[in-house]
Amino acid sequence: MVPVILSGGSGSRMWPLSRKDFPKQFLSLVSEYTLLQDTVLRLPNGANESPIFICSEDHRFIVKDQLADIACEPRSVLLEPMGRNTAPAVALAALELESMGLGEELMLVLPADHVIRDKDRFHHALEQASKAASEGQLVLFGIEPTGPETGYGYVKAGEASCHSSFTVDSFVEKPNVQVAMQYLKSGDYYWNSGMFLFKASVVLHELKTHSPEVIDYCRTAINSKYKDLDFYRIDDTVFSRCPDISIDYAVMEKTQDAVIVPLGAGWNDVGSWSALWEERDDIRDDAGNVYQGDVIGEHNQDCLVKSNHRLVNVNGLKDTIVIETKDAVMVSHKDYVQDVKHVVEKLKSNARNEGSHHTKSYRPWGFNDSIDNGNRYKVVKLTINPGDSLSLHRHYHRAEHWIVVKGSAVVTVDSNSFVITENQSTYIPPATYHRLTNNGQIPLELIEIQTGSYLGDNDIERVEDLYGRSTTEKHDAGLMQPMQFLHSVK
Repeated sequence: MVPVILSGGSGSRMWPLSRKDFPKQFLSLVSEYTLLQDTVLRLPNGANESPIFICSEDHRFIVKDQLADIACEPRSVLLEPMGRNTAPAVALAALELESMGLGEELMLVLPADHVIRDKDRFHHALEQASKAASEGQLVLFGIEPTGPETGYGYVKAGEASCHSSFTVDSFVEKPNVQVAMQYLKSGDYYWNSGMFLFKASVVLHELKTHSPEVIDYCRTAINSKYKDLDFYRIDDTVFSRCPDISIDYAVMEKTQDAVIVPLGAGWNDVGSWSALWEERDDIRDDAGNVYQGDVIGEHNQDCLVKSNHRLVNVNGLKDTIVIETKDAVMVSHKDYVQDVKHVVEKLKSNARNEGSHHTKSYRPWGFNDSIDNGNRYKVVKLTINPGDSLSLHRHYHRAEHWIVVKGSAVVTVDSNSFVITENQSTYIPPATYHRLTNNGQIPLELIEIQTGSYLGDNDIERVEDLYGRSTTEKHDAGLMQPMQFLHSVK
């Protein structure tokens, strides 16, 4: 059984903590681990050694770091150049297994952002499902409903099949409350979990039969894949032409071999802040409040208040969600938390960073975190991983001041290299080639103060880069001009 973990998502439903560049699977919401890490850690022994991950190019270094934290060695990390829903993602993973000679292996397809409380019952359901999948059936895990939920798609069970499964009678879109209550009362309907188990060869055959365009474009795209550090890049020109379609529509609703294996294991897709409040009954107080972070509350009832950077005080609230981040605060009644996606759309239309980016930005060498910025200056904290290095580069419109607060740094400025340690600093003039390297055993932390007429990230000319990034980037203002590289600089 090879786990295939789908780590996509736009990050809009759990804004402001989740964003496009850091969606919810990378957050620690229900345990000390992130949802992505929990997805790996709940797998049964023998199935958690070499998963395949499908993720966005923008998230590759976050995935790498979070897997390293739990000592997970992936079989492959395939980078989607753009989102094309679950059918192409499943096709890529199945084709990857086929290319490894593992076409008859079972593929366990799991979204990276779900919660499953009862691992034992989850493992039991996997055992039952593997028997059906080994016989060529395509298994959908159906969640035993606990209420008339209107936010999920449903699947109706047909006749009992082998290995504690049921045939699929039909798929149903998200119902209204009255219809959902009928579904619950009948006992024939399950929530569609988006989790599947089938042989790679079987799903490839079904895709070829029912959605041939998906398999044809994906096969061509993955045949042209190439390795970039620890990742495999997929041909973007071909993949962009692949239909944007879910595995439900592409295969599961059309095949004659789909079955449901019921799963009652405390599943939750944590699709909203109100869903997280429901999930965290383990830390609710007597008034039904969930407080996370530095929170002081009085006379509140059934609220979720999450502070991430500063003290938050709430008083006299009921059924309210309050989420604080470094650059945004959201306050919403529970009944309206789904409307947060409209806020994200408005931020995007106004070209505001808060809709898609955090102040903390991940890089192949570590991350930077914005502290302050104003007219002609910016203050950033850099954290460089042991053994990693920034590119050899220069900026034309800004100078940089570096102050080491932890560790030691090897600094290269033009042809000179020197070491600075804690409480020491250096100055990088404009148009000077420079590089920062952490040769130590602990993360290097420093404060970078940028000053100049233009402080955009695309004011850069790279000469050497360990991570295969573009050597030049030009911003729209036209302040940079094409220049010849000084390849003599090492």
